[in-house]
Amino acid sequence: MRAEIERLVEEIKQSVGLLRRHLDVEKSTARLAELNKLAEDPNLWNDPQKAQKLMQERTSLEDSLSGIGKVEQELEDDIGMIELGEAEGDDGVVAEAEAALKNLKKEVARRELEALLSGEADRFDSYLEVHAGAGGTESQDWAQMLLRMYTRWAETHGFKVEYLEESEGEEAGIKSATIQVSGHNAYGWLKTEAGVHRLVRISPFDSNARRHTSFSSVQVFPVIDDSIKIDIKESDVRTDTMRSGGAGGQHVNKTESAVRLTHIPTGVAVVCQAGRSQHKNRAQAWDMLRARLYEIELKKREEKAAADQAAKTDIGWGHQIRSYVLQPYQMVKDLRTGVQTSDTSGVLNGELDEFMAATLAQRAFGTPGADIEDVD
Repeated sequence: MRAEIERLVEEIKQSVGLLRRHLDVEKSTARLAELNKLAEDPNLWNDPQKAQKLMQERTSLEDSLSGIGKVEQELEDDIGMIELGEAEGDDGVVAEAEAALKNLKKEVARRELEALLSGEADRFDSYLEVHAGAGGTESQDWAQMLLRMYTRWAETHGFKVEYLEESEGEEAGIKSATIQVSGHNAYGWLKTEAGVHRLVRISPFDSNARRHTSFSSVQVFPVIDDSIKIDIKESDVRTDTMRSGGAGGQHVNKTESAVRLTHIPTGVAVVCQAGRSQHKNRAQAWDMLRARLYEIELKKREEKAAADQAAKTDIGWGHQIRSYVLQPYQMVKDLRTGVQTSDTSGVLNGELDEFMAATLAQRAFGTPGADIEDVD
């Protein structure tokens, strides 16, 4: 085997070893067997919340264990192909197997990052809000593009997407929207996207075809379960109700009453208009409010830890985390990690894994972010 291929094989083997140790395969296998036995209990669903948590844990363990097994099998197969190709002098087979090894290395790297998603809330489902910035129709159209981007990303990963609130723009796009993304580690991945996103393009709304810069912000917070206790005084919350009719977005209910809750001490406000009744919207809004306040507390802890590592990332308004340039050239660039690509169409269609992985690695290993120059 060529030295380059041997090095690649050794790197994959080392990564698999780290994954096995992190997961503690023997302990996890025993736990999975226990969960499988519990899942066979016909009384399990008498307590739906407990059952759901158990099934989520089982799915997570199954995915992790089967993933390691799949990587090990593919590695063995690729090595076998290379040895066969070399024995028969078939350079095409060797090249094909080497390409497969490179793809396998990417898959292992992704699983290594997923193994780092061990934060208190990483395993939870996620709320994701998009808000148009100043700029009217331009920013509102950009906000809708972002919402579509995250919806496509979620669907590609097999996550469920539910629209909770959507406020349409006057001419095009949206003023704001909230979706719930449900799936394993949804919050752990999506939390890397919180911040301001900048778009530069020739405006489709400008008859003079001038370049415009638009901003929209993304907020992400976890969908918490009953194991997380967040106490909120009802006297601290103002409740407003309004009709959901009229411009409310194509995905949400327009005939029943919407509910807005405002937490007076913090100013945090949430809106839900997806339900068929005000009662359901109110209950969903309370869940969202608890999640928002919990996320604020999580962010305080993360920022303190990041400051200790000298790796704090500012995600405040006016400090964009990523720029998307469509004219006069094609470029998407992350200003925290320096990751960039000219495949703007792919990114806007939900191909975000490279950006998310780089940000996760930066946070996990405390790598200080260099001064990264924005794109024009």
